[in-house]
Amino acid sequence: MLKTYKEELILRTCQCDLKGQWRPSAILETMQEVAGTHSELLGAGRNALIQQGVVWILTRVEVVMDRYPKISERISVETFPMTVRRWFFPRYFIFRDESGNEIGRAGSLWALLDIHSRKMVAPDDVKKLMPDNSDLLAPLGLPATVSEVSGTLSVQDFLPVYTDLDVNVHVNNTRYMDWCCNALGIDTMNEYCLGRFAINYDAELRPGQQVHAELRRLANDFSYCGFHDGQRHFDIGGVLVER
Repeated sequence: MLKTYKEELILRTCQCDLKGQWRPSAILETMQEVAGTHSELLGAGRNALIQQGVVWILTRVEVVMDRYPKISERISVETFPMTVRRWFFPRYFIFRDESGNEIGRAGSLWALLDIHSRKMVAPDDVKKLMPDNSDLLAPLGLPATVSEVSGTLSVQDFLPVYTDLDVNVHVNNTRYMDWCCNALGIDTMNEYCLGRFAINYDAELRPGQQVHAELRRLANDFSYCGFHDGQRHFDIGGVLVER
């Protein structure tokens, strides 16, 4: 059984930001695709699950970057799942440069969603397809609950648009990070990058659902959360570091 999976890639301009560094949402996009490929090889990918009316959804993620690679840099992304926790599938990622030096790491929690009922599905059948990786060491702890910082507040109301949605007909996990970086603003993102960021996906957002988003800044700490009809749908927190 394929315990781990690794891909090498060359960063392209479409994956980088205004400073030529790997964009946070592009990191999540890469994680999503690499995890998807590994799941396919394990017999638990979208192509297999969709026949049962089931899809993978991301519930929590945390990313820590020691250094952001730049346009045309060659990097590798290694991923592996760990022991299932009740209804949740932990999966980890390690980012390395061309010389094999670790430049970042990430942890994530995934679940199974019934595409018709939009409810979580018990993991039993898919759990059997996961490798025994109890001998591997996770590079991070499990993604924690994001807390709001008690800083300056700014708010925004908007509707998800076409490019926010994915094949599961809800806002894709990567787009929340774009929303957050846009809310932080060009001036901030020109001066800082995200040394760490974490996202809690509390409930899916679907087409036509109005989002009320709140950004809070306290020195270099920030939190960004979103609501629909008073229900919390996502929380993002992180730390800004100078580029």
